Amino acid sequence: MIIEKLELFKVPPRWLFLKVTTKEGIIGWGEPIVEGRADTVAACVNELSPYVVGRSAHDIQDVWQVLYRGGFYRGGPILMSAISGIDQALWDIKGKSAGLPVYQLLGGAVRQQMKMYCWIGGDHPDVVIKQAEDRIAEGYGAVKMNATGRIDWIASQRDVATVVDNIKLLREAFGDQLDIGLDFHGRVHKGMVRRLIDELEPYHPLFIEEPVLSEHAEALAKIAAYTSIPIAMGERMFSRWDFKHLLHDGHVDIIQPDLSHAGGISEVFRIASMAEAYDVAVAPHCPLGPISLAAALTIDFSCINAVIQESSIGIHYNQGFDLLDYVANPEVFTVKDGYIQLFEKPGLGVEIDEQALLRAQQVGHQWTNPIWRLEDGSFAEW
Repeated sequence: MIIEKLELFKVPPRWLFLKVTTKEGIIGWGEPIVEGRADTVAACVNELSPYVVGRSAHDIQDVWQVLYRGGFYRGGPILMSAISGIDQALWDIKGKSAGLPVYQLLGGAVRQQMKMYCWIGGDHPDVVIKQAEDRIAEGYGAVKMNATGRIDWIASQRDVATVVDNIKLLREAFGDQLDIGLDFHGRVHKGMVRRLIDELEPYHPLFIEEPVLSEHAEALAKIAAYTSIPIAMGERMFSRWDFKHLLHDGHVDIIQPDLSHAGGISEVFRIASMAEAYDVAVAPHCPLGPISLAAALTIDFSCINAVIQESSIGIHYNQGFDLLDYVANPEVFTVKDGYIQLFEKPGLGVEIDEQALLRAQQVGHQWTNPIWRLEDGSFAEW
């Protein structure tokens, strides 16, 4: 099962797909991407390809170690995202060659279905209510939304009061039938977190995500002591060594490694096992495409501490092109009564429509993060 070539497809809305082909003609798909840095990650994949081409596709763990340890400088979003896509593709090949879903190769499924959530957006309350209604009609029982827009280091009481409007309206409209996660998105500085929690706590969020940026993880000790709302963290962490300190300190309840950023299936499986030892739940981060989502679900099906899975279907980033546009078997992502059923097809379980990729590659993308500024002209976290 010798790897013959690697091919990249940069497609809208903001994704990069990797096709790995063996000499026997078995194809594996991966999704190596850093949102806003697609060309940089593509360059990294191309630089790593000499370590991959000519290797057996079955040697996943050794390939991973060579890609990670074979360079003097390790870790970080670019390298780990490139490794992630390669790792996903190799697991896809291994599963297809064995005729088994990847979760079977990881020891088998621990559940038959996975609880899902999706995004709702919009600044106007009517939009939030309408989008929540649409998501419930699509089968979801849980949603997530940004807790704030741009916010100053120390916000005014007027700004604090507006933060609660959307979740308050959702609770009034849907009661407890809808689980609501709140993403602080690293926008909120340490001095404002507890004040915002005071305002939000009466509406019982499912979790608070990234209450501070991961580089300020030391602040989580005071935040965790202040609230009973579960704290989620980890979408901007890239290996077990990043998560090691977070888990050891004991101030998070849910970790959120991203299957396209944190070393792929091999590494996130290890991270999830580490988290289980600390009695911490896993909810993989996934605002990306179908391969990343399929890889995340592979972890969910395999790991006992996986609790809920993010879906990017219909997310506000996907203007004009959505996840299912590139999938030949979209039925695998059907949500019923809040859950996606266990995959049955070999490999990652998702069939990529390569003709759709080729057409979309002609469009391409140059997606970048928005740049936000406060009223005084200074930079604001997005």
